[in-house]
Amino acid sequence: MTYIDSAILNLTERSCRQFQRLTGRTNVWLAVQLTNLSIVVYFVWVGMYFWSGDVASRILVALFCSALLYVLTQTIFKVPIEVYETDAYRRVAKGFRNPRRVRDALLRISFLTLSFVLCYPTLFVYINLHLPVVLLSYSLIVLTTVVLYLLACDPLPPCAGKVREWLRGFAPSRLAASESNTP
Repeated sequence: MTYIDSAILNLTERSCRQFQRLTGRTNVWLAVQLTNLSIVVYFVWVGMYFWSGDVASRILVALFCSALLYVLTQTIFKVPIEVYETDAYRRVAKGFRNPRRVRDALLRISFLTLSFVLCYPTLFVYINLHLPVVLLSYSLIVLTTVVLYLLACDPLPPCAGKVREWLRGFAPSRLAASESNTP
């Protein structure tokens, strides 16, 4: 399984570098955006449970979600993306590989295994019982797996991105054309 993990990690790193060349955004930025998406999916999942429970469970879920949201604002949401990207750039500039590449290998493999093993049972339960909560649960596992792979990659040095340069090159010509048309 370590060979599969290594192959997926190398493919992910190559894809992240291509994404960075196109957009100028790093794998760290993408991982933070997917983490935010997984938080939203989690709260939707909890909200679906919230409406189906009794009053006591609703109060417990509301208290738990409030505490979780407070902890998130004090930890993950407190540090801007730029700090994480700067740390990654500094590490790469010193010639060090990402320590998560080795340190998180067992965690990545575990989530990758869950993603593959639970794919068919999730579809089976959703098709037969029509429970959207099952799809939300599975999507959290897949999002966590993707984020773990993204965080184990090394970014390229900072660059503007081809799409952004193309759009900047396109904007002045449109402005010049619109100015020449105005009297």
